[in-house]
Amino acid sequence: MVAKKPKIVIIGAGMAGLTAANKLYTATCSRDLFDLCVVEGGTRIGGRINTSQFGGDRIEMGATWIHGIGGSPIHKIAQQNHSLHSDKPWECMDGNSYENSTITIAEGGYQLDPSVVEPVSMVFKNLMNHCQGKEKDTSASNGELGVGSWNNVSVGSFLREGLGAYFGSVKEEVKGYGNWSRKLIEEGVFAMHENTQRTYTSAGDLLSLDYGAESEYIMFPGEEITIAKGYLSIIESLASVLPLGVVQLGRKVTKIEWQPQKDEDFEMKVLVNGCCFRPVKLHFCDGSVMHADHVIITVSLGVLKAAINNDDGDDDGEDSGMFFCPSLPPFKAEAISRLGFGVVNKLFMQLSQNTQHEKQHFPFLQMVFHSPQSEVRNKKIPWWMRRTATLFPIYKNSSVLLSWFAGEEALALESLNDEEILNGTSATFSTFLSHYNSDKKSHQNEVKFCKVLKSKWGTDPLFLGSYSYVAVGSSGDDLDIMAEPLPKDNNFQPHASFPLQILFAGEATHRTHYSTTHGAYFSGLREANRLLQHYHCVGIIN
Repeated sequence: MVAKKPKIVIIGAGMAGLTAANKLYTATCSRDLFDLCVVEGGTRIGGRINTSQFGGDRIEMGATWIHGIGGSPIHKIAQQNHSLHSDKPWECMDGNSYENSTITIAEGGYQLDPSVVEPVSMVFKNLMNHCQGKEKDTSASNGELGVGSWNNVSVGSFLREGLGAYFGSVKEEVKGYGNWSRKLIEEGVFAMHENTQRTYTSAGDLLSLDYGAESEYIMFPGEEITIAKGYLSIIESLASVLPLGVVQLGRKVTKIEWQPQKDEDFEMKVLVNGCCFRPVKLHFCDGSVMHADHVIITVSLGVLKAAINNDDGDDDGEDSGMFFCPSLPPFKAEAISRLGFGVVNKLFMQLSQNTQHEKQHFPFLQMVFHSPQSEVRNKKIPWWMRRTATLFPIYKNSSVLLSWFAGEEALALESLNDEEILNGTSATFSTFLSHYNSDKKSHQNEVKFCKVLKSKWGTDPLFLGSYSYVAVGSSGDDLDIMAEPLPKDNNFQPHASFPLQILFAGEATHRTHYSTTHGAYFSGLREANRLLQHYHCVGIIN
């Protein structure tokens, strides 16, 4: 009897899945060791990477930045593929060169002097540096914080305590603007930075973001840049080495059957089928099945959260969610449940023809809103706009502007039609820019858009959110648990004749680089190397 090749199925053709497939194939193709397959529920590769076009410009619907070029594997691939240069403009091609054009305007059209904005902005920056372990000792304008008392609490609580310390130390009076007092202005500027931080972390509320875990997150050194030829060029490079047919699109998994431990039925299957028995059985939405020796699951944490809540186990119908049979062990399910997974969406807006001639004057706009409870807030501004921090051209002189949304506002955006978005955004930005360049005719300060494009990560059943964070009540240990393969018992000890049946990769399985594409990349390499080492191959992480 000819021994069968191990069947490895990877669920998901995003960064983690294609990295794992690339490594497994390139490390063993000369020996034809594995029967390798990547199944993707959607109609495209890339996962939460989705390069697109809008208003004649290249944009990113999902992942956008290389977060630090020093040591980043994504930057290395982009260099090798010559993806960092393009003859056509692309989103954020100007990098971080907005400093000279940044203006901060408070609701009502009051442009704030940098002398008002910068002290509060520096307080926020220092506090976040302390949260992230960049500074050993942080004070809010010489007001010392009780650092030792911040275990098991939130980043939001720490930030607000820091703001309070700052207010207690400020002696100099700062002028108000219209119906804004000094304190309300500074609170509003601080809230603006909090709202930006929400989009960085995907925590809809910073009160849910764990303070203790922030310092474990590792940043690569160096400049943060975008990819000239699009993030998808990295994905296409990883997939390009795979033979035709390895990646199968439109193959949505609805049920994963696995063998957690030996039992009589399990022993009978092995006895009857011998070496042909494959312990994992995948069910697809079209009713087909696939057997595998090993499955690497790279779906989002949002999909895994839905899977552990899918008690009915209904695998009929195209809209069914994925679930496990039997259910995942408690240690794995509890880690999935504890970790945070938020929604962040991007809204692209193209300036209408009658305002495009002013686009070269459009600033990087920072917006300071009255609180939703304020009686003096502008009623024309919809609630879902009130925690949006910025509006800016995607590069200098582009007619395409961008705003970021997180949490409830991001989900609300997904449910709105284009007309509602156009009306809400035009009313908001026109209000803020009502006095900007006031020497010009008033109609030139009206901001009108002709079309919009939004991402919909929260309601997309293949993702159910954007990226992970360590929530209060969880810890970095949960990220390590996410990476543990199955079957294992509650003490993480293997106890089956067929080990490594289910492996987990994806950004939510990396303790120090979660929420990033390079975290997903590292996790894909990790699981590929785990299997290579299992079959006594040399797997080199690179």
